Formats: sequence, C-alpha cells, structure tokens
Amino acid sequence: MSATLIRPPGRPAGPPLSTRAKRWLYLIHRWAGIVLCLFFAMWFISGMVMMYVGYPKLTPQERLTHLAPLDAATIATVTVTPAQALAAAGRGADNAAGLTLAATRGGAPVYAVPGGMQAAPRIVDAATGAQLPPADAGVAQATARAWFGGQYAAHYQGTVDEDVYTHSGALKPHRPLHRVDMDDPDRTRLYVSSATGAVVLDATRNERLWNYAGAWIHWLYPFRGNALDPWWHDIVVWLSVAGVAVALTGTVVGILRWRFSRPYAGGSRSPYRESMMRWHHLSGLLFAAVTITWIFSGLMSMNPWKLFTSTAAPLDRAAYTGAATTAPLAPPQALTAALPAPPRELIWARAAGQDVVLARSPAGAPQVLSATLATPYAFSDSDLRQAAAHLLPGAALREVQVLRAYDLYYYARDEHAMLGHIEKPLPVWRLVYDNPQATWIYLDPHTGLIQGRQDRSNRVSRWLFAFLHSWDWTGLLSRRPLWDALLIFLSLGGAALSLTGVVIGWRRLGKKLRA
Repeated sequence: MSATLIRPPGRPAGPPLSTRAKRWLYLIHRWAGIVLCLFFAMWFISGMVMMYVGYPKLTPQERLTHLAPLDAATIATVTVTPAQALAAAGRGADNAAGLTLAATRGGAPVYAVPGGMQAAPRIVDAATGAQLPPADAGVAQATARAWFGGQYAAHYQGTVDEDVYTHSGALKPHRPLHRVDMDDPDRTRLYVSSATGAVVLDATRNERLWNYAGAWIHWLYPFRGNALDPWWHDIVVWLSVAGVAVALTGTVVGILRWRFSRPYAGGSRSPYRESMMRWHHLSGLLFAAVTITWIFSGLMSMNPWKLFTSTAAPLDRAAYTGAATTAPLAPPQALTAALPAPPRELIWARAAGQDVVLARSPAGAPQVLSATLATPYAFSDSDLRQAAAHLLPGAALREVQVLRAYDLYYYARDEHAMLGHIEKPLPVWRLVYDNPQATWIYLDPHTGLIQGRQDRSNRVSRWLFAFLHSWDWTGLLSRRPLWDALLIFLSLGGAALSLTGVVIGWRRLGKKLRA
C-alpha cells in the first residue's frame, strides 16, 4: 500500500521489532488484504442486511397460520383412526409418537407417519386410509392454492433439487421440491415437498431479492449447489482463518505505525499523508477488535475441525417415554370435540409413560389431551422427574432448574434470525446431569417434550459464536433499538476499514500490473 511516511531520521515507528519480522508483517497484510478486504466488506454489509431479512425459512407459526382449521366440517371427512393410519404405513398402533393430522396436502386432512431418521414421513389419506404416492404437479398446485385459502392463482414452475433459497439440509428428505409462484401481494414462492405434498418453505419476493445482498452472499452460498459444493465448508473455514490472520497482522502494523510518545513532524500520530491510507490506518485502530472478533466468531459458527462436537452419550428416549400403551387411541372427532376451538394440527406424543395429543394453533401453547381418553391432561412434576432421571445413560440427574424467563443460554430470537424458527417455550425445566460433559437438557413441563440439549462444548460455542457474532446477550436484545444502533455503528466502522483497504489494494495492484 503506497504512502508517504513522515519519520525523523533514526527514530523507529513503534515498538522494537526486527526488520525481517516487520517486512513479513507488511507483506502478509498488504497482499492477502487485497483479496480478503473484499470479503470483509461483503461480510459487514451483508451482515447488516441479515439483521432484518433472514434466509428464507418456514417457521412453525407461519405453517400453522396457513393450515386450514380442523373444524367440524373438515373433521367429519376423517374416517380413518390413528391406529388404521399407522397400520397403513406399516407401523404398530402401540407406537403413535410423532403421528400428525393436519390439512397439509392439497387442503385435505392427511396423517403423516414418521419415516425414521432423515426420512420423509409417509402420508396416509385421512378419508380413505390409503398411503398416498409422492406428490405430482397437480398436488403441488392444490397445496399452494390452499395455503392462501384459494384466494390467489398458483403458477407451477417445475421441480428443483436445490436452488438459491433451498440449501438447508433439513429439506433433504423432501427433494426434489415443487416450486409454485403465487399471485398474492408479496409474490410468495412456495416450495412443496415431493414426498409429502406439504409446503416446506415460503419466500416472499422481498426475501428473495434481499437475500442476494444478505444471507446468500454472507454465507458464501455461491459455492453451494455446484461443483464446489463438497468443499464449501472448507472454503468458508480457511477464508475465515486467513481473514483472522490478515486482521491480526493489520492490527500489529497499525500499532507499529502509530506514534504514541509524540507526533510525527507534521503533527500527526499517523505517518500517512494520503487520505485513503490515513483513513484505513485510523479505522483499523478503532475497529480492529470488532473486525477480528466477528471474523473469528464467524469461523466458530462452522464448528471447524469439530471443536464443539459433543462426546456425550445419546439420549435414551425410550427410557424417558416409557412402555407403550395398550389402550385404544381416541378418534380425532373425540379429540377436537374436547377443545374450545378447532386446532390446526394434532400431534401424538409420548412422555413419562403417558400418550398425549398436542392440539396446535397459530397462537399460544399447545393444548394437551390424553390420547386415549380425549380429556385435558397435565403432566405431574414427579412423573416427569422420575422419567428424566433415566434420560441420559450413565449420568445422574443432579438438579432441576425452572426457568420462567430467558437467560444467556436459553432464549428466543426474531423469526428472521438464523435460529428464529426454533420454538423456546416458557416456563421450561433445565435438567442438569453429572456426566463429564456437564449436559443440560431442556424439558417443557407442559407438553413433556424435550426442547434441546447443551453440553459444555455447546455452551462454549454459544459464547464464541452467538455472543461474539450476533451479540446475543438477552440484556441487549431486550433493549432494541440499542442493539440495532450498536451493531450498525460497528458494522459501518468495519465496512469503512474494509472498503478503504479495497481501494488501497486496487491502486497498488494496478501499479504493479502497469509496471
């Protein structure tokens, strides 16, 4: 980076450092920075976009809002019992956990029977009891029209295995995806599972356009879905490693160039006269810490070299749920009749030796019913504690902490945020175990469902990624727009540092090429 230095003869520019070491510092920062400052600028600018527009996802609330209610007219068409639906999919009636009933396929109610690890559920027609084949274009269009209650036209756009908006690994069992564009005011694009015929992703035109300047470029998704896809993870990791090295060397160079004791002959403590170099130096000193922090925490988000992969034993869910019931399951008509309002979805579950049905609606917590008696049900604390004691093999349940408010490890984010689709109900139990990995398990005492687990390695990742990268501190998140103002200010500072580096690098590279 060319500049005119103002340095009195014989006076060092900073702390003592060998000439060879200085030269290597300058060379690494100069030439690696020419390329990496482009990435830095892109990460800072796209990060600001992601504060308000996230990568397209289908949140539970969105899905439930668009499903037709299981009202009296709809539930009257359901002639198949849960046991019959399970049998049609080749599953025993004593294992109903995970079964769902909702109008997800073409607006008609269907049972979805879990298909096992990383497999799409099997779909059984709730009216005929037939296991339905994969969804075709006609089913996809019918599902899309029903998504908006038949208000808008649906334009079928064919199937896609993976495109700009569907890189999520959670969509793997549903590929190829039917793509349907809607005529609603938001110009929503719906992705319909070929396996189930249900909508698995929605993306408005606004989300699609902003993602090119946001999540798509921020996560280096141009390297996904093509020949470079197998190396995408390594590309992100090693670019981040190089970015940390460039930022660190730049920080050392900036400190070496700064005159702490007294100013240079021109009165400045920075030796650079040329404006772009001067601004790069000053912004580097001001925003070096946040630049290093954000690049490093972005690296941590990739779980490099599996640093945060837990070695704890898997959960013994069978021991937690208990033996299967032999009592017949209540029909859907009896379940919905016990509710004050029609639900959007019925989910069969089992916890602490009890079969229950969760009746879900767009707002509020699920209503819990006995799956056999079709009456409201509440789990007892003693039953849940006794079942939880057997949840983690080889570890004793040391403590049960009741969380009635979010804290630094259990908290919710806005829907557009990266983890905004993960529901975090309150109150919740934090089960603390005495295994070497110091496992915590979160349990919803209302539904009996396990909400997640954290080992020591996950908690370290929470600080090195979520806290450092997104500033996920509950005290700050609850004080918006303070959180917004602070992150935008720091992002603009980082962008200024990066963009001045781009200009400097472009000029130097041009001189070298012309020479």
